[in-house]
Amino acid sequence: MFKVPVLPTVGMLMAECAQVGLMMVSKAAMSDGMSNIIFIFYSNALASLILLPSSLLFHRSQRPSLTFSIIGGFLLLSLLGFFAQFFGYAGINLSSPTLGTALLNLIPGFTYILAVTLRMETLNWRSSSSQAKSVGTIILILGAFIVTLYKGPSLSMASSSSSSSSSNLSYTELLFQQPNWVLGGLLLTADCVAASAWLIVQASILKQYPAELIMVLFYCFFVAILSAVFGFVLERDLSAWSLKSKLRFSAVVYSGVFGSAFQVSVSTWCMHKTGPVFVSMFKPVGIVIAFAAGVIFFGDTFFFGRLLGSIIIVAGFYSVMWGKSKESQVELDDESSAPKAPLLQNSVEEHSSST
Repeated sequence: MFKVPVLPTVGMLMAECAQVGLMMVSKAAMSDGMSNIIFIFYSNALASLILLPSSLLFHRSQRPSLTFSIIGGFLLLSLLGFFAQFFGYAGINLSSPTLGTALLNLIPGFTYILAVTLRMETLNWRSSSSQAKSVGTIILILGAFIVTLYKGPSLSMASSSSSSSSSNLSYTELLFQQPNWVLGGLLLTADCVAASAWLIVQASILKQYPAELIMVLFYCFFVAILSAVFGFVLERDLSAWSLKSKLRFSAVVYSGVFGSAFQVSVSTWCMHKTGPVFVSMFKPVGIVIAFAAGVIFFGDTFFFGRLLGSIIIVAGFYSVMWGKSKESQVELDDESSAPKAPLLQNSVEEHSSST
């Protein structure tokens, strides 16, 4: 058995649940004719208003000083986050949600590679913990692709009629169901790279500025400004900014409260406690949550491929958690054993001096 970081794990599960809800409401808003860039603006603007009083209240006793380098880091983080959201929505619109879901699961792999390259994560092939994290990352990505691309036979007795028409999704159907799938796939790949870099930059900033909510406040504020500038350039029709539709208004409220303010804040806190690789590993877990929500709340058919992929994802997640836990235990052992020699030496010296 190994010790799992309980609070970060629960926090990331809650964040992924909020993210699944955000995907549903954002899709509904886009179907209602709302521009993705305007949706990004309203979401981050509302989150900024929510985080302004809460961040100042939460960090009232200990508020690190802002420097030009920290503000520059916030700007870089906001730029990466904005382009990740923009590329993601544009890629899905040009290709398909299936292709988008599949490619977004490359984020754990990209994040782990960047973290190892920047020496934020240790990679020692002789270490069992590094082997577990590397193999677990590959298993997570494999399970995510199986959940997304492979259906298999239906496991639901009530949906036998629909299971006959639900064959396995072939690569031809996946790639050619939209005419601009090449451009869409490139945009989604850019989204993965930007999101992975966003996690790495965020972890680096947190080491210098450990006030999570204030960082998220600046992030949402700068993203709102960036999306407003791009929005006024790309969306010259003022009616496109209207929130008279109840669907648009509800989607914006949910995205601002749960999608941006809550989800990003919780993810940032977990990032501060565990690091970027741990946070990125929950992206494939989010697929399992999405399919479970579809089966429970919307009566979607549960296929064998979803079950198989979910089991593989859990196995990969368990492997990564084992590696992280073993590394943490080694660090704790080193810290606890380090002061013993000086203390023993000091006591010997005091005894000899007294005699």
